Amino acid sequence: MRMPSFDNKSGVTTISTALISALCKVLRPLVRLMLSKGVTYIYLTDVLKKIYVEVGDKEFRMNDKPTTDSHLSLLTGIHRKDIKRLRPAVNTDAEIVPETVSMGARLVSQWTSDPAYLDENNSPKPLPRFMRDGGAISFEGLVASISKDIRSRVVLDEWLRLGVVHIDDQRRVCLNVEAFVPAKGFDEKAYYFGHNLHDHCAAAASNLIGESQPFLERSVHYDALCTDSIRILAEQSELMCMNALLTINKKAMELEKDDAQKNGPRQRMTMGVYFYSEPVKFEKPDEKNNQFPEK
Repeated sequence: MRMPSFDNKSGVTTISTALISALCKVLRPLVRLMLSKGVTYIYLTDVLKKIYVEVGDKEFRMNDKPTTDSHLSLLTGIHRKDIKRLRPAVNTDAEIVPETVSMGARLVSQWTSDPAYLDENNSPKPLPRFMRDGGAISFEGLVASISKDIRSRVVLDEWLRLGVVHIDDQRRVCLNVEAFVPAKGFDEKAYYFGHNLHDHCAAAASNLIGESQPFLERSVHYDALCTDSIRILAEQSELMCMNALLTINKKAMELEKDDAQKNGPRQRMTMGVYFYSEPVKFEKPDEKNNQFPEK
């Protein structure tokens, strides 16, 4: 646990202006999303209060003792009356995982890592729809290998709707390898939005707090590239990053099988990649001295 820093002379909490600037930058795209989906400031403030109480109660206990309403109020700046109202509701919201995500993640993982479902280039094979045509190496066989309680037709219809698969000219089911996040389906995309951004932000925040061994959190960024260059880099990034994700997924499945026979604590992990670009203002440098002209 790391407590807020205080000015030794005044006793007032000091907050880094660099941190506030960074938080503002992080929050802008989130505010844009919330405004586009009707999440108002008033609605958000109550959500934030609940999260402040939850995190304060779990992460900032004194000597591992339960926090009091007074301590939480001092720590978070939230009135004790609100603390008392919010505490009973804290930690009662279970994570909502759409069924297509929980089932789909296991199917995609199997399809992209099991050698039986891969071609000579280690790419997911197009699969016949039914076991009568391809035996176990069919879409029906793939679904049956994960669950006997759901029909493959139900999964196929939903995956076609979400853009996870398509049907080729030979009537085989083909995985859209890039569709780890469904192309359609707001609830499914919202789930991955929360999962992926949480883990990326948690890694970066942990590194900034300095509370444990640093997590991998790196990026490459350039500020004055042409549109064609951005397209080339986006295509190369997608190819290389998908290969990296598939490699890690295959290794994780191998380790998971071995770990099933072992005792001891368990951990979860996420490896993620992303690519982003946007227009920027650009002025050509002065050709004579290769510097930007004075304003």
